[in-house]
Amino acid sequence: METTAAFRGLICTACGAETDSTADRCPDCGGVLVGDYDVPDLTPEALPDVTGPGRYEPLRPFSGDATVTLDEGATPLVPVPELADELGVDSVYVKDEGRNPTASLGDRKLSLAVTAAAQRGAERVATPSTGNGAQANAAYAARAGIESKGFVPSRCPFLNKAMVNVHGGDMRVVEGRYDDAASVSDEELADASDGWVSVAPGHPFRIEGAKSVAFETADDLDWTAPDAVVHPTGHGETLVGLEHGFQAAAESGLTDSTPRIYAAQPDSTAAIADAASEGASEPATIEHPDTIVGPLEVPDPAAGAAALDSLDRSGGDGVAVSDKDILAGAVDGCEMGPETGATGGTAIAGARALADDGAFDDDDVVVLVNPVAGSKEADLLRSHLMSQGI
Repeated sequence: METTAAFRGLICTACGAETDSTADRCPDCGGVLVGDYDVPDLTPEALPDVTGPGRYEPLRPFSGDATVTLDEGATPLVPVPELADELGVDSVYVKDEGRNPTASLGDRKLSLAVTAAAQRGAERVATPSTGNGAQANAAYAARAGIESKGFVPSRCPFLNKAMVNVHGGDMRVVEGRYDDAASVSDEELADASDGWVSVAPGHPFRIEGAKSVAFETADDLDWTAPDAVVHPTGHGETLVGLEHGFQAAAESGLTDSTPRIYAAQPDSTAAIADAASEGASEPATIEHPDTIVGPLEVPDPAAGAAALDSLDRSGGDGVAVSDKDILAGAVDGCEMGPETGATGGTAIAGARALADDGAFDDDDVVVLVNPVAGSKEADLLRSHLMSQGI
């Protein structure tokens, strides 16, 4: 692969084994892999004078010229003073990932996952998805000039299904929920001919792509890490990326601290949040997940154990919140700050629950990640308002 000078390969988060850049999981134990780097000493002035993830090339696996990109990243960090007053903290910001090209944080992750697959000579890339990942996969595969296929559950939003096809991707709609789509994906890829490469959740370069959220957040705060980050969580791969990203920024000298990271999940599908609260090393599979937040309805998180390690190292925790509180958070978020849907509302509801539990200090700077544009979940919010007679 054509990688940056600092990138050495992949290392297992579970057993520490080192492997090359073509592995999807640890060949020794099946654990989640992350990038292994010779982290350089950096100053803000030494970074490339560009916007977006390419600005952090010294801490990324691929150069800007080698990356399959649609100009993802450079999303705004929006202050929400009304919410800061409510939570009793110094300041609250929303990292609005809905501003990405296909309107989700998945763009950062699929950019690098598709780049890695293309460099391996892939002719086709495939992923199971609740919706947004399949859409991003189709968009970045089209950009790379390769084929794509998404495996989505029947309850996947129409918008995602439509845009997979609009981007030229193939799609298999599987009756049931996400775990049914993932099972069919595994079966079909096992029988597929050469040329198929999986970029499924938990893929190491999806995690590498998520790290740029941490880099940008610190950069926008004048290279001061926030005190806490609350992230709506499904598979947990972004939690791993956030923790490793903030750690890399600190090791390079760009920041002098790292934040506490919190996983916010709907209480009916809180595999990671519940395990973190209980001090468990691995999440238990949710037998009957059922939440209105489709992107977070993940019964068996692909990066669950690695995410729990990251939460523990950061000094953070998990928080489970009800669908009712999530919908209230989404509507309030639209009134107080950038447009949020139910997925982003999970961060607001989670932050409120954490504040009630005393997780924040009065001088804390708190960042909430909004992973998906509110407009992608508009029907859900409108139905909620109509049920209230609004």
